Amino acid sequence: MSIRIKIKPLSSNACWQGRRFKNKKYKDFEKLLISLLPDSLKIPKNRKLEIKIEFGLSSKLADTDNFLKPCIDVLAAKYGFNDRYIYKITAQKKIVKKREEYIEFQMEGYDEQ
Repeated sequence: MSIRIKIKPLSSNACWQGRRFKNKKYKDFEKLLISLLPDSLKIPKNRKLEIKIEFGLSSKLADTDNFLKPCIDVLAAKYGFNDRYIYKITAQKKIVKKREEYIEFQMEGYDEQ
């Protein structure tokens, strides 16, 4: 069953007062992830995109959506696309043992049906 509520969605940017700054933990994550991502991946620019992303997490308490924005921002920085072109996101969480955490993703052009 689909439920539609007529309300303008609130962006995460509108949820906070003042400017937010990247902390050291985020900067370290960004630097490491950029270094681990392959250079050869080509993301279509200036067209609608779809991303499928899976997080291997060791905590059952972790909220899947909390990991989306940082990962997508790093992907956009690495591959030079604007994340406003992402029209479809499929996210999944899998529980794994500690020190076996991972991020797996696939991006492609999105054609609305």
